[in-house]
Amino acid sequence: MSKDKSGQKDKGAKKDKGSKKSRDGKKKDEHFNPEELAQSITQAARSMRTALSHSLSESGLYAGQDGVILALAQEGSLTPGQIAQKLGVKAPTMTRTIGRMEAQGFVERSGDDGDGRVTLVKLTENGLKSVEHINASIASCGAKAVEGLSGKEIKAIVKLMRTIDANLQTADEGKSRD
Repeated sequence: MSKDKSGQKDKGAKKDKGSKKSRDGKKKDEHFNPEELAQSITQAARSMRTALSHSLSESGLYAGQDGVILALAQEGSLTPGQIAQKLGVKAPTMTRTIGRMEAQGFVERSGDDGDGRVTLVKLTENGLKSVEHINASIASCGAKAVEGLSGKEIKAIVKLMRTIDANLQTADEGKSRD
């Protein structure tokens, strides 16, 4: 109960429903809006991708190509299907992306020594040189994105986003099994 101006208990006052606490003692938000959550995450991802694309365009890279280069820099060489799976895109999309990147001089295709039917993709010298620019662009965009946030807040956001991603990945896996 709240107190009135005289310090007396106000018998007609109601508890603030928005300040209820859950069993673990944390405030409970009863007004969850899934649409707002989805829009906020989607818009933040778009803004991050746009900022990163602008930064990468200086080196001649297009949206999505940075992921291909970083995957190849980490693994050495991969098949188009492996790259597509790693980046969560469909194989035909990756085939077009690789063709464009090959024309730009970032990657090259070659046959697998063990199995001539398999095509491997690897970075060219130009592709290897772009890794440093990609990493610098990612760092710059990341720093811009978290301006004004504390280290604790950043860690919490990363943890929450990973949980959301894992939840959604699990939901997608369940649908593909049906």
